[in-house]
Amino acid sequence: MTAPIGLLGGTFDPIHVGHLRTAIQAQEQLGLSEVRLLPNHIPPHRATPDSAPKHRLAMARLAAAATPGLTVDERELNRTTPSYTIDTLIELRAELGQQPLCFIMGMDSLCSLNKWHRWQELLEHAHLVVSHRPGWKPTFDDTLEQLYQNHGTQDRERLHRTPAGHIFLLDNPELEVSSTQIREGVRRGNNPQYLLPDAVANYIRQQGLYTGSVV
Repeated sequence: MTAPIGLLGGTFDPIHVGHLRTAIQAQEQLGLSEVRLLPNHIPPHRATPDSAPKHRLAMARLAAAATPGLTVDERELNRTTPSYTIDTLIELRAELGQQPLCFIMGMDSLCSLNKWHRWQELLEHAHLVVSHRPGWKPTFDDTLEQLYQNHGTQDRERLHRTPAGHIFLLDNPELEVSSTQIREGVRRGNNPQYLLPDAVANYIRQQGLYTGSVV
């Protein structure tokens, strides 16, 4: 079976080193063929992004171009409906057949998974790869504890042998950086260097992002 494709969604407003290190760690630890960045158009669980879709797409492309193994999939930006993960996974499964898919998320997302749209169907179409601090044991409610007991694995080869259905906890030291922190820093006139790729920092300056209203 072909090596799995990783999928990392987000508003990417802006994309930063925390996103990129997670993508790189997942690719290296799990032997993924690539990681596709999926910028959201209308995130169901978050506020409307500060910058327009065209800018967030441009920044994701700049970051991917500077990072081997990363690509950008803009399908969610082309929708006018909320960016529900299940819709994206169903589309990709139809396109890719039985190739394994690994949807990458943070532990906070897994702990609130039962609030996601049609969450019970996600594992029918992909594996869930959950980034968390090494050595940290999460506390799930009863529903998610049962889900993890039924689908959890730490055998990466299972992610290669089957197209979907497993939950894998990825040891990934989290970087203390966030898009909110970067936006607020730019508004104050601070230099965001080393928090995101140079090409993205240059794009933010050239376009005047995060200095006023949404553009």
